[in-house]
Amino acid sequence: MKSPRTGLDRIRAAAGNSWRGLQACWRSEAAFRQETVLALPLLVLAVFLPLTGVERALMMACVLLVLIVELLNSGIEAAIDRIGPEHHPLSGLAKDVASAAVSLSLLLAVVVWSCILL
Repeated sequence: MKSPRTGLDRIRAAAGNSWRGLQACWRSEAAFRQETVLALPLLVLAVFLPLTGVERALMMACVLLVLIVELLNSGIEAAIDRIGPEHHPLSGLAKDVASAAVSLSLLLAVVVWSCILL
């Protein structure tokens, strides 16, 4: 079904949905809170380090990517949990793959920051 909202009203509604999603993830996911608390000082640090624009953008993008992937991971986990509490191999696989994506995004951030700073 197509949304009747258009223009600025649609943008405002989408922003509200996004804000509610961030709040829900902050409240329910310890990993998201930990990554956010780590991300904020890293983002500020990247602004003040003597870097080229591309280096700064890469460092900041990798940090934000970790948060993005964690949000997606949390969404996948919520959808799987909505299906039911019983264990199913495909549910476990979905959660494990999403978790692996978070781990790879963290590794990417460490590699990029290390390459630029070292």
